[in-house]
Amino acid sequence: MDRTAQTDYPLADVLANRHSPRAFNPEAELTDEQIGSLLEAARWSASSSNSQPWRLYVARRGTDLFDAVVAALASGNQAWSAHAPVLIVNVAKMVTDEGKPEKWAPYDVGQAAAHLSTQATHMGLIVHQMGGFDAEAMRAAVGVDDDHQPWAVLAVGEHGRADLLPEKLQERENTPRVRKSLDEIAPGWRG
Repeated sequence: MDRTAQTDYPLADVLANRHSPRAFNPEAELTDEQIGSLLEAARWSASSSNSQPWRLYVARRGTDLFDAVVAALASGNQAWSAHAPVLIVNVAKMVTDEGKPEKWAPYDVGQAAAHLSTQATHMGLIVHQMGGFDAEAMRAAVGVDDDHQPWAVLAVGEHGRADLLPEKLQERENTPRVRKSLDEIAPGWRG
């Protein structure tokens, strides 16, 4: 099935082809070079006052950290994410070094994740971002204090076969991609 976004206006291929499958190739691994490129993409994303509040914790399949990250995920995410070769815990440092609130940290962390996802698509990889997890368990898994907020876990790897997913997820994997209309998300933009 072609998963390319059906757009009303031209869009860069890397953006039109980005989607969030859950079917990962359970035998694929990512090289240090591949992971490094993903992290560089996040590193060079925009941030308020150049604060760069994101912290990215890379958990490779087969490690204790990976197992701890999977254990902190909601059960529905555990069912498929363990097949990804890498899980990246996307954390925001919510206070400055001076102890002041880092107001824009969630926005900046989202941008870092978006850049990482776009780079992954460019590299022929897939990313599925998850918000379903226990925040305290995730903090413990990556070893951060309450000044740090886990926002998402990004499963990254090669696309795999949908028939390896639980049955109800196989159906979701093969449904057409849909989005709200431009008029819904940008009311009045056409003047």
